Amino acid sequence: MASSAPPSTAPASNALAVKPGKPRVVIIGCGFGGLEAAKALSHAEVEIVVIDRTNHHLFQPLLYQVATAGLPAPAIAGPIRHILRKQIAKGNLTVLMGEVSSIDAASDCVVLDDGEHIHFDHLVLAAGATHSYFGRDDWAKYAPGLKTLGDAFSIRRRVLTAFERAERESDPVKREPWLTFAVVGAGPTGVEMAGTLAEIAQQTLSAEFRRIDSRMARVILLEGAPRVLGTFTEDLSQRAQEQLEMLGAEVLAGAKVTNITAFGIHYDVMEKQADGSSRAVSHFLPTRTVIWAAGVAASPLGKALAKSTGCELDRAGRVVVQPDLTIPGHPNIYVVGDLASAKSYEDPDNPTPVPGVSPGAKQMGRKAAFNILRRLKGQDSLAFRYFDYGSMATIGKRAAVAMIDIPFTKKRIRFSGFAAWLFWLFVHVYFLIGFRNRTVVMMDWAWAYFTSQRHARVFPDPHALEPHARVVRVDTPE
Repeated sequence: MASSAPPSTAPASNALAVKPGKPRVVIIGCGFGGLEAAKALSHAEVEIVVIDRTNHHLFQPLLYQVATAGLPAPAIAGPIRHILRKQIAKGNLTVLMGEVSSIDAASDCVVLDDGEHIHFDHLVLAAGATHSYFGRDDWAKYAPGLKTLGDAFSIRRRVLTAFERAERESDPVKREPWLTFAVVGAGPTGVEMAGTLAEIAQQTLSAEFRRIDSRMARVILLEGAPRVLGTFTEDLSQRAQEQLEMLGAEVLAGAKVTNITAFGIHYDVMEKQADGSSRAVSHFLPTRTVIWAAGVAASPLGKALAKSTGCELDRAGRVVVQPDLTIPGHPNIYVVGDLASAKSYEDPDNPTPVPGVSPGAKQMGRKAAFNILRRLKGQDSLAFRYFDYGSMATIGKRAAVAMIDIPFTKKRIRFSGFAAWLFWLFVHVYFLIGFRNRTVVMMDWAWAYFTSQRHARVFPDPHALEPHARVVRVDTPE
């Protein structure tokens, strides 16, 4: 979201650089947390400024559907100005497309990349997260992650191009890496991606090539932990793996990736020896298509905030917030969503970490807005309480796992298979923004269910892209 350019206190010649008549709330990022904060504040006597580096709000839980050609981008994304058009019409909300480069907490200003200063009385940081390669950023060019529409388009192009390259390759040995797809990380995103890629190979493309059989493609899911979906119960984790394997995907649990190149993945697996001991054995998987779903790091704005305020960051770069979502010494700065290392104080004596999921971001955005309004009334802010509604992950058509908390009780139900898949469909359609999006998604899913087809299988001409994004033919390792 931002670079770590040093903050500047030089005044800028624009209206937003000065203190307004009404209290101004600046919201950085219009993901789930930022959008909810803006909506919750829209009825108050405040001036709201929403800043985002893109012009759209993205429904990230369905981003993998765009990456795998199941949905068009407009089905899961909407223009911020359109979503907030009613709030804008009230005359107290301004939307700016821009990149925040630094935060000047001493002067209560945020600084954009073009040098523009924007004053705030209250600040809500909802800048989200990016990919983490655990110190191996050089892997990014070989194994793209999935956080933005640009990422989704890149992955879609890589996947579809791999099948096209396999069709052109006459040598079976050289063809095999093009028909091998690796997904690193078996959290919900990795599981959903692997299951969908297996469906594409086994069903969608099975009758569309002449020289290759797409059903011979391999989809391998690598996970460093002992099992997939580690945040789910063991029985659901096992059920998820079984459903993945039924779809045709392979699961390599306990596989720790050591290197990724243009030609494949190096990984270690602990294997038992003849003497009963275990040692790490290195393996190499030849593949031209790797998708990264293993690590998440907070937006660089966390470091920019820490530099300006001295606030604490956790190992993932998230800002450690106080119970009311503010940072120490700055009661007017709130951090929410994936950028916040927050705890839920439902039990004040035993606070629990808030998971990095969309319901948590939404609830934090609303709570930050609620506390801002309390402070404007001279009241004390309140501690954040997260209401966990459960977790879900889809594996493929008619296959999913779910853990659902029953409201106002301490009971949790667990189920999998077709029932969990139907429930997953309902929840995701329900939370999409806009009647049009819900309608489009339902029609596309219905078509895909009955025909196994994915109509969004298009991507730009690679020769029209930037040089670094072009398809380059490399026949043999150096």
